[in-house]
Amino acid sequence: MKLSEMPIEKLKETPWFHNVDPDKLRSFEDHAAWLEAILHNPCNVWEEDGEMFLIEIKQLVTRVNGLKIEVYSNEHPPPHFHVKSPNVDASFDIESCTFLQGQVDSRDKKKIEFWHRKAKPLLVEAWNSTRPTDCTVGLYKGT
Repeated sequence: MKLSEMPIEKLKETPWFHNVDPDKLRSFEDHAAWLEAILHNPCNVWEEDGEMFLIEIKQLVTRVNGLKIEVYSNEHPPPHFHVKSPNVDASFDIESCTFLQGQVDSRDKKKIEFWHRKAKPLLVEAWNSTRPTDCTVGLYKGT
């Protein structure tokens, strides 16, 4: 299910509530929860031509056995994700999980590849939801 299709109460339970369409919020409590999510997630407000946009700096997609998997805004091609932990600092292509750069041992690389097979749609959604309007890479469309 896409984030845009989830009920507000379910979205509040996710780490992506700050990305909700504010026009869907009905109560003061919903708006307060949204402000709390904006204040406690890695995002900035960008102003362009008098209009304000919420831009996510990075998005923690998930954790796997101590590995953080993140997507950053305003990235370079190809669409990719980052994996960080005390022993890993690497990036991988979203399309095929090809190792791009950094340091990762073969054991952790296998975990990342396994995770990618199961969660690629989540990565695509995270990538697309963090693209600012001036991002040179743009939305992930797949091959």
